[in-house]
Amino acid sequence: MADQVQVSEEDILLAKRIISAAERHDIPALKVLLKEGSANVMDPTATTATSPLHAAILSCGEAKDGKEAGDDAYQTVDLLLSNGAIWNDLNKEDETPGCVALRLGQRKIYENIVEAGVRAELLFAKMQALGLGDDDEEEEEEGEEVLEEQPAVKKQKVDEETAQAVTQAVEEEILDDVSKDNKAYLRSQLRYKPGILLDESDNAVMMDWETEIMQRHAETLIPKKGLKVMNVGHGMGIVDTAIQTHEPAEHHIIEGHPQVHQRLREQGWYDKPNVIIHEGRWQDILPKLVEQGVVLDAIYYDTFAEDYAALKEFFSEYVVALLAPDGKFGWYNGLGADRQVCYDVYTKVSEIDLHEAGFDTEWEDIKVPAGLHGSKQWEGTRRPYWTIDLYKLPVNTFVK
Repeated sequence: MADQVQVSEEDILLAKRIISAAERHDIPALKVLLKEGSANVMDPTATTATSPLHAAILSCGEAKDGKEAGDDAYQTVDLLLSNGAIWNDLNKEDETPGCVALRLGQRKIYENIVEAGVRAELLFAKMQALGLGDDDEEEEEEGEEVLEEQPAVKKQKVDEETAQAVTQAVEEEILDDVSKDNKAYLRSQLRYKPGILLDESDNAVMMDWETEIMQRHAETLIPKKGLKVMNVGHGMGIVDTAIQTHEPAEHHIIEGHPQVHQRLREQGWYDKPNVIIHEGRWQDILPKLVEQGVVLDAIYYDTFAEDYAALKEFFSEYVVALLAPDGKFGWYNGLGADRQVCYDVYTKVSEIDLHEAGFDTEWEDIKVPAGLHGSKQWEGTRRPYWTIDLYKLPVNTFVK
């Protein structure tokens, strides 16, 4: 049994002093204290898990009549972020610093948090691409946490018994929530109910409140009849039904789940003259289409149990190879949609990555149904996947 980590009285006192200085926006004191301690300390004796960043924002209070906190508060937040404060750290109220700033109406501080999140996510992705994530012992101190992705496991030598235990734990975790692993999801049992598609872990894969969004995606991607279109991820068939109303010359559908294939057969999709069904994962199908020289006028992406890294690979490796020069690419923008600050961070991250891949992105704001968050619509599901008011619809075209 591993020894428990003992926190000394000196460490507790230092944590309290850092949190107190952050709460008072005492920048000179904070600069001195951060030379001794971390911007991510927690007071283990406190009843709430409040980081210095949470404390600095909470003490600003609610912005009234458009009057926000002063420069000392903004500079305190900036100092903490520059010293490695984690932008999406959670307190016991399940709020990130950005959630607190947004709730209090502190927009300037909120935007600072968003920009810090964008920098952190881009840096983390670069580190992963360079193979630095596994060996970087300062990862936690730098605050590089990525949404919906697990940081790389540290490379350690372990005995066979320990390795088997770890493997079993991972498998049990995946079985408990198949949305964490795409291959596990594709092996899982789905349930079609009125207005909703559920996986075997009770995650909502798709819901009919998305219909207006899907129809608008089809409208923005397919401006006229007779185009060659591809959709990746059929699900309930909402977007493919919308695509059909635009009378495409070719309508490719990539779908990996066997139960969805059966539903496609039952609903006659295999018999439609302009529809081509590709059974399997896009990672296996798209390289073959690229080899065949397929060119498409519009591509839409909406998969399940895949993270942002998969989306980035999709557009940077395959959309660039399959899309016609004047074609359009769209994707279901649900990244971090259970928390406004995460949604804003990943909207900006994706736009930066898309531009790097050669795309211009235009955004259209669509209001989601009123009262969606907290409604009975989520009863029977594992968790709400959407809690914010606006959907930001992306339309991507090649940079001219």
